[in-house]
Amino acid sequence: MSTSPSRRVPIESQKVDAPLTSSATFLVLKVVEGTDAADTVRDVISGIDDIVKNVGFRDLDALLSCTVGIGSSLWPRLTARKAPAELHPFATVVGDVHTAPSTPGDLLFHIRANRRDLVFEFERQLLDALGDAVAVIDETTGFRYFDVRDLLGFVDGTANPVGNAVADSTLVGAEDGDNVAGSYVVVQKYMHDLGQWQSLTTEQQEAIIGRRKADNIELDDAEVGQKSHKTLATIVVDGVEHDILRDNMPFGSPGSSLFGTYFIGYSRYLWVIEKMLEKMFIGDPPGAYDRLLDFSTATTGGTFFAPSAGFLASLPDEQLPV
Repeated sequence: MSTSPSRRVPIESQKVDAPLTSSATFLVLKVVEGTDAADTVRDVISGIDDIVKNVGFRDLDALLSCTVGIGSSLWPRLTARKAPAELHPFATVVGDVHTAPSTPGDLLFHIRANRRDLVFEFERQLLDALGDAVAVIDETTGFRYFDVRDLLGFVDGTANPVGNAVADSTLVGAEDGDNVAGSYVVVQKYMHDLGQWQSLTTEQQEAIIGRRKADNIELDDAEVGQKSHKTLATIVVDGVEHDILRDNMPFGSPGSSLFGTYFIGYSRYLWVIEKMLEKMFIGDPPGAYDRLLDFSTATTGGTFFAPSAGFLASLPDEQLPV
C-alpha cells in the first residue's frame, strides 16, 4: 500500500485501503486458552499472505485480500511489544433509547474479493489452518448492492477520504512509534427494519440520512433541532474534520427477513470512531440521537488493531515473557 510522502511511514501497512469489492466476509474469532492456541494463531496470521497467494492466483483480477485485526485481550498473548496506545475493548455506548453493545472477539479477518468463491476458499483454508485454536463468534458475508448502496437505498461510504488523505486518516504515525502503519478497526452489525423504513416518505428518509436518495447530494444541515445521520457521523475538533475509512457492506437474505449493514471503520485514532458513536447513540446534544437508529439496530460491537504487515510477518520470532 502506498502512503502519503508527508507521513514518512517507512513500514508497509496491511491493505486497509483495498478497493471495495463485490463480496466480503467479516470473520470474528475467539482464541481458546493455552499457549498452544496462541502459538498456532501467531504462526497462521504471520503467513496470511501465503494463503492469499495460494487462493488468489486463480484470478488475480479478483483482488483477493485479507486484513487481520487483533483484539486487546489477545495482544499480550501474541507479542511482548507495547500495545497500541488506544487499544481497548469496544466500549458499550448507552443512550436514552438505543445502545451500541460490546460483543466478544479476539481476532478479526476482513476478507475481500470480486469473486465469492475466492472469499469462501480463503476462509476455508484459514479456518483449517487455525483448527481448534479458535471458535467462530461471528461470520457475516456481505455483498455490493447496486451502485454501492445500503439496503436502505442510500449510497454508503460517500464521506471516505481519497488520495493521500486515506493514509493520513487510517494509519498510525509517529504519535505511537511502536505501532506505526497500523490501523484501529471497529466493527458493528446493524439489523434493519425495512418495513418501518419503507413506510416513510422519501423526504423523511432523506432528512434522517442528510442526503438526497436519488443522486446522493448532501442536504444542508439543520440549523436547530434534530441533526441528520451525516452530520452526527462527522467529527470536527477545533475546526479540523477527522475522517475514517468505511468499507461497509449489506448482508442477509430476504427469505430470513434478517438483513442489514455491516459497519467496518478503519481509523488512525480510535477516539474518532468512539466520538462518532457517542454522537449517534447519546446525541448531540444528549437526547438528540441519530434517528436512523430507530430503524437500524446495532447487535454487535468489536474493536481491533490491524498492525503493519511487517509486524505480522515477524510474529514467529517473538520471545514472550515466561
